[in-house]
Formats: sequence, C-alpha cells, structure tokens
Amino acid sequence: MRKPVYNLYIWTFGVNMKEAAVEDLQHYRNLSEFFRRKLKPQARPVCDSHCVISPSDGKILHFGRVKNCQVEQVKGVTYSLETFLGPQTWSENLEISNNNTETTFQEHLVTKEGNDLYHCVIYLAPGDYHCFHSPTDWRVSHRRHFPGSLMSVNPGVARWIKELFCHNERVVLAGDWTHGFFSLTAVGATNVGSIRIYFDNDLHTNSPRYMKGSYNDFSFITNNNKGGVTMQKGEHLGEFNLGSTIVLIFEAPKDFTFNLKPGQKIRFGEALGSI
Repeated sequence: MRKPVYNLYIWTFGVNMKEAAVEDLQHYRNLSEFFRRKLKPQARPVCDSHCVISPSDGKILHFGRVKNCQVEQVKGVTYSLETFLGPQTWSENLEISNNNTETTFQEHLVTKEGNDLYHCVIYLAPGDYHCFHSPTDWRVSHRRHFPGSLMSVNPGVARWIKELFCHNERVVLAGDWTHGFFSLTAVGATNVGSIRIYFDNDLHTNSPRYMKGSYNDFSFITNNNKGGVTMQKGEHLGEFNLGSTIVLIFEAPKDFTFNLKPGQKIRFGEALGSI
C-alpha cells in the first residue's frame, strides 16, 4: 500500500527520485522517512565562489537589507525582527558589545562598524529535499526554541497573515561568522513541528502544550564548550518533515550583494550572495 501512496506523492509534487540516495520506494518504512530522504553525494555541488550558499532546496520568498526592525516574509507583508528572534538575553554568548540602551534591536545585532543587517527567506515546498545545511562557515553559540502554532507557510497564506513566522514553532540558531552576527531559523509549518538539529540532542519540538510567547534557551558555549559549535559551509545541519521555511538573518559589509531574484527556485549549495 505504501508504494502507491509514494508514487502519488511523487507525481503530485514533482519529486525527482533519481537524486535520492535510495531510489527504491520499498526502503522507506513510512511517509516521514520518505520526506527526510537523503540525496546522492554529488546531487548538490556546493558553490565555492560565494561566501553564502542556499542551506536548502526551495523558493526565494524575499531577501535584502533589514529596515526599521522589520523583515518581509513575502513582498509587502512584514514581521518584527525582535518578536521573531526574541529578546537579546542570548547576546552575552555572542560577541555583541554594544551596550547603548538607546540603540534599536536591529542596531544592537550589528557588531562591526560599516556593516548592515541582511535577511533571506526560503520556502520549502512538500516535494523539496527536506534536509538543510550550513549556509556558510560560522560558529553556532546559542539555540532558542519557540513552541508555537503550526500554520501553513505556503506563500499564498503568508501574504494574508501578518507575522506568520512569529506565530509558528521555530528554532533560532544564533552565532557569528567572519563578518559578525549570523543566524539561521527553521520555521515549522502545517504538521511540521518536528524540527531536528543534528548536533542538538536536547532539542525537543512539536510539544502539544505550550504557552504563547514562551521560549527555551540553550547555550552551546556554557553547556558544551567555550568555542560553540563550528559549522562548515555545506555541512549537514538538520531536517524538517513535509514543507517549511528557513530564514537567514546576518550582518555583512555594505557591499554584500545577493545573487538572487524574488520567486526563483533554488537548490542547496547554490549561491545566495557574496562580498
């Protein structure tokens, strides 16, 4: 019975099974395993000429500079940067030294003079490869888990619900790269509360009970080692079930440019931007 279900799913969502490490559908014991299928080693070459690559397959919903502490989930629909990432109680684990209480949340994230804050939103459709990888060479210092709703993050829905990404369950990984602050946030979606981070065995998502606005923090510096968790560009980082969204928020010099077009399809390993 499983094989006809898989074949229907493959046909409906345009899954390319020739890229899968295991093409035999009988190998997958359930639909969840099928969603999380691995790829053949050479199916996604990692771009060496750009400093930031796509961490996943998907569709580019929005990208650019962060303005006025607001980030666009799709064109014209924004959410609060501070609500999305949460209060900066975790900044003590990062090299963020700006103690001026009059600075904005956005300004506080920028650690180096002359830098700007950038963002990129990638939507993973149900037929996409659902593992995600490190988008650059960086150090992960902190994890913040927001339990939450599991509303659809389909672009059509995202156009109608303001701050959708702030309502849904999400895992924020924060740290630093050579140009300062860097973060990757995995956002859950319909039936996709299960978010796995490979190096974080203490993370437990998809809890049926939670308090709205609550979050759980974990420091990889104080609990693991003083160096945090070092990730190399392209290294396996985590996985979703079904469809979801990844949001990158990071600082970079003002001459950083995205190598993207709104709405384009992208695959893990392809260039996002460079300096």
